[in-house]
Amino acid sequence: MRAVLQRVKRAGVSVDGVLVGSIEKGLLVYLGVEKGDEEADVSYIAEKVRYLRIFGDNTGQMNLDVTGARGAVLVVSQFTLLADCRKGRRPSFSAAESPQKAEVLYGSFISSLREKGLTVESGVFGAHMEVECINDGPVTMLLESRVF
Repeated sequence: MRAVLQRVKRAGVSVDGVLVGSIEKGLLVYLGVEKGDEEADVSYIAEKVRYLRIFGDNTGQMNLDVTGARGAVLVVSQFTLLADCRKGRRPSFSAAESPQKAEVLYGSFISSLREKGLTVESGVFGAHMEVECINDGPVTMLLESRVF
């Protein structure tokens, strides 16, 4: 499982011109589900998202997690995070999980974050989405649940 976290001042996701999820201060999380991912991968990434200290404290040091910063999380499914661009000019998505299995783990990830006490908004799995955000920093992190 791969996740790209962006610390944001605000972010929103729309489908067909309709806003389906938005947050103010917090984390925009793009989530890609890889073939073979399971609940352990969900737990690992959710734990990192909840407790990663990437928000500034009153001295400007990255000492606060999303809850300490009074932030929320916007989760957007993004299978393209599993793209393999090493050969040729067209990316291969063979590492991405099937939509049916990926949607289940995507939902589980959102539930896991909510169970950890986070305010969570989300996009629509499999939809063509427009995502807008105002990065804060910018601060962007890549998380992976497996080691290559």
